[in-house]
Amino acid sequence: MEKLTVKNIDDYMALQSEKVRQTLENLRQIIRETAPEAEEVISYGIPAYKYHGMLVFFAGYKNHCSLFGGTGSLTEEMKEQLKAYKTSKGTIQFTVEKPLPEELVRYIVKLRMKQNVEKVNNKKHKN
Repeated sequence: MEKLTVKNIDDYMALQSEKVRQTLENLRQIIRETAPEAEEVISYGIPAYKYHGMLVFFAGYKNHCSLFGGTGSLTEEMKEQLKAYKTSKGTIQFTVEKPLPEELVRYIVKLRMKQNVEKVNNKKHKN
């Protein structure tokens, strides 16, 4: 079977079912509004955002969608806010019927932006 390669997020979205596409487009819009300077890329075959390093990723699957925060510490730190969702190291799973609340997505993106900036600043101070 030939592996599909997507060149950009629009290509990725075109491969999703209508319901999943709508859910992911909403997520994409929230991320873009929260981190307008972030660059949209495809990484590991899924949509991702770069802001002083990798920021967040998202993906659609047959039975769920995922937001990847990039670090296991994020899901551990936010255990209470994420208790209604299935999580694993760095991954938050949600469904089309129960998408992540906008405020939660904004919080995660802002937190990851802060973490990335701090990481860059710490590297500068070490040199």
